Amino acid sequence: MTSRALAVLDAFDSASPRLSLSEIAERSGTPLSTAHRLLGELTEWGALSRRADGRYEIGRKLWDLGLLAPVQLELRQVAAPFLLDVHTATRDTVHLAVREGHSALYVERISGRVSVPVVSQVGSRLPLHATGVGKVLLAAAPDDVVAAVLRAPTRATRHTVIEPARLRRQLAEVRRRGFARTAEEMSLGTVSIAVPVRTERADGPAVVAALGVVAASHRRDLARLVPVLEVAARGIGRQLSRASHFH
Repeated sequence: MTSRALAVLDAFDSASPRLSLSEIAERSGTPLSTAHRLLGELTEWGALSRRADGRYEIGRKLWDLGLLAPVQLELRQVAAPFLLDVHTATRDTVHLAVREGHSALYVERISGRVSVPVVSQVGSRLPLHATGVGKVLLAAAPDDVVAAVLRAPTRATRHTVIEPARLRRQLAEVRRRGFARTAEEMSLGTVSIAVPVRTERADGPAVVAALGVVAASHRRDLARLVPVLEVAARGIGRQLSRASHFH
């Protein structure tokens, strides 16, 4: 039964984060009645959550357990004081994200003092192409990941850049400048800026995370936050480079 429960959980992926009972049964190769029973047990335990429309999604309990994985736990512990430094300097919402498949997974957040419509929460997954931290992570991603994301980018707002050629130019600019900017691409009324967090490995530096700030769209001084973010990102990267899980 353990293998069947794992097969049910494995039915979910970044392209299909919400599934109906029949979809889960089909994707996991589980009889409908068995899938129904397993979904009930997994939902009761907290591994899954049942939405108002009847579809299922991954529950908070699995996220909480995932945070105990050595890499995630180490990243959050190392980054925490640096995120606090950025928040103290800017008073804006600060994010730390890693790439998980074709999404930006938000592993830490400190909320800003000004109420802006920030859609991300710790544990949420947002499109790589539509967020500041996501563009940073996408710019450092392998070619096959970039190609897959650019094949069918979704529009979150009327300002979301979805044209593949324009996105490729933006990613080239991120690599050249060392930071990414967005304006109301994920939610109206917000702008964001983000930089990469790099660690030193035997084969050279690698981008392991992205550090970003989200602010109200009327802010005109966003560029001045880049040095603040870069100092924090370098600090996180140096600490992680000493950690065994990031070698």
